Amino acid sequence: MKLRNLIAVAGFAFFGGIFRYFFSVNLNEWGILIVNLIGCLVLAFLTYYVIERDLLAGWLDLGFGTGLIGAFTTFSSFTTSVIKLTQGSLFVGIGYFLVSLLGGFLAALVGYLLAQLLVRMEEK
Repeated sequence: MKLRNLIAVAGFAFFGGIFRYFFSVNLNEWGILIVNLIGCLVLAFLTYYVIERDLLAGWLDLGFGTGLIGAFTTFSSFTTSVIKLTQGSLFVGIGYFLVSLLGGFLAALVGYLLAQLLVRMEEK
């Protein structure tokens, strides 16, 4: 384990956590939904465009993927939000869960497709 990798993950996680905090404080549970959808899109794009093509140094890949996106998105906040919303309205809680699940998958798919489109455009 390299010190540079640890510092990259910790440093980027600092900013990912701050960004998530900003969204959750200003938009409550809906901020967590937005954060998780953005994170799905960005991580898929990062994985299939930047990391697979080896565009950045490995420590930066770790910093952005594991540190920034890992701290930016959060499963624990998501599940807590589902429970909180379900207590107010079962319909809203289930809707939030489904939008998060399906929206996250679709956002990751868009990130992947965008990466593939850029690769094809560069090959021409």
